[in-house]
Amino acid sequence: MTRHMFDLKQIGKAFLILFAVIDIVGGIPLILGVRQKAGKIYPARATLVSMGIMITFLYLGETILAVLGIDVRSFAVAGALILFFIALEMVLGVKLFREDLSAPGLTEGSQDNKVYSIVPLAFPVIAGAGTITTVLSLRAEFDRPNILIAIILNMIPVVLVLLLTTRIERLLGRVGLIVIKKAFGIILLAIAVKLFAGNVTYLFPAR
Repeated sequence: MTRHMFDLKQIGKAFLILFAVIDIVGGIPLILGVRQKAGKIYPARATLVSMGIMITFLYLGETILAVLGIDVRSFAVAGALILFFIALEMVLGVKLFREDLSAPGLTEGSQDNKVYSIVPLAFPVIAGAGTITTVLSLRAEFDRPNILIAIILNMIPVVLVLLLTTRIERLLGRVGLIVIKKAFGIILLAIAVKLFAGNVTYLFPAR
């Protein structure tokens, strides 16, 4: 059966999955840390670069996998496991993944502080390993144009949070940020289980 090119249901699901993985609201403490170190961040630059990274992997990721001899279903299973552990981090408040968020050689007020809007803000804070894995994994479930729209729509809350980080932190408070993070963690946990169950059977076809 041929699926429609644009499917609102697919777009909505892909949007929610990416929103939970990007976790831009939960990333506010990291964003504040980057801004404090850099002196200033550039929301538009960070948003465009992170969107460019995600779109690149959306359209070229499958080619890269083909060169490596890996099919999308296998990658989706691996991606589901990554999402599962990311969700555990969010729900349990533990740290399973360690990422180097430092940018050597840059000092506060430096002429090069625009780089902070790319590393570590665009990558890996916004478009990190989990986000890239998710974009590739979604190819096993949804049509590419629907994922593209979901990526673009996710850039709206990203740029808004980057512009209003201090106000949002003040409005929600530390407890509010924790509650939101755990709520999306539970949603992401369920999504990871569904993604795993929906693709693992393809790896062991009935004979």
